[in-house]
Amino acid sequence: MDKVVIIAGPTASGKTALSVALAQKLNGEIVSADSMQVYRGMDIGTAKATVAERAGAAHHMLDVADPDEPYSAARYVDEAAACCEDILARGKLPVIVGGTGLYIDSLLSGRSFADTQESRELREALSREYDERGGEAMLDKLRRIDPERGAKLAATDRRRIVRALEIYTLTGETATAHDAATRALPPRYDAARIVLCYADRARQYAMIDSRVDKMVRAGLFDEVSGLLERGVSARSTSMQAIGYKETAAALRGELGRQDAIALIKQNSRRYAKRQLTWFRRWEDALWIRWDADPDFLAARQLSTDFIRRCGIS
Repeated sequence: MDKVVIIAGPTASGKTALSVALAQKLNGEIVSADSMQVYRGMDIGTAKATVAERAGAAHHMLDVADPDEPYSAARYVDEAAACCEDILARGKLPVIVGGTGLYIDSLLSGRSFADTQESRELREALSREYDERGGEAMLDKLRRIDPERGAKLAATDRRRIVRALEIYTLTGETATAHDAATRALPPRYDAARIVLCYADRARQYAMIDSRVDKMVRAGLFDEVSGLLERGVSARSTSMQAIGYKETAAALRGELGRQDAIALIKQNSRRYAKRQLTWFRRWEDALWIRWDADPDFLAARQLSTDFIRRCGIS
């Protein structure tokens, strides 16, 4: 089975820096696993790798979609798997890096998605139904079909409600059963998983707040304004990303600038908590917990030793 390395963790945990260092050391190339870094023109708010960082190692799965087009986990798996196969065929090591646990697990799982014209049309129809009937009605519909999945979602979680209903309509199988069957599949790759985070939650949150402030100084509001001026809908999937949704609301006058910044920080912290919950399911992962400022030299050596113990040279 082909081998890959995974570098995961919550936002602002040092994934990009460590991945570049490891790719350089292990003759690897980086495959992004971030559901929002796929979009062109969304650089600041997604903390996309800089030009200098990309010069340090080849990067894939960045800027592969326009922000006004739909992008699914199915499409990600197809495109990222093709990147991995190309990297492996050239005798190099895929280093899969990101914080979108669904994308990473779907890529590793061997799941075959049916992202057909039929599924896309159904998704669009369900999305329109959500907009017309409202989140509470659609969540109630899901709960009658799949109580377990329905209990985990909020009425505002449009994308996941629509996806769960789509799975059931296409397959007759609940999303809960579908995911259980997926976990039972043989994996596509043999992965050495590494998770980064801060040992102290307060420190993690402080780093997130600092990153948001840097994004604002770097021009986040101008970036979002430019996307809206180009005709990207505020209701598009891309504009639901943390940082973009709140900024767009401020630009419409629905929030004050400082209120929007505070909300970005709050939502980013909540997302980091959900990310950590997801990655804790990886029983075989190496966890690197920063006590203070990240020591990437030590982390690179620790990661390299772990990767070699996993049979990757």
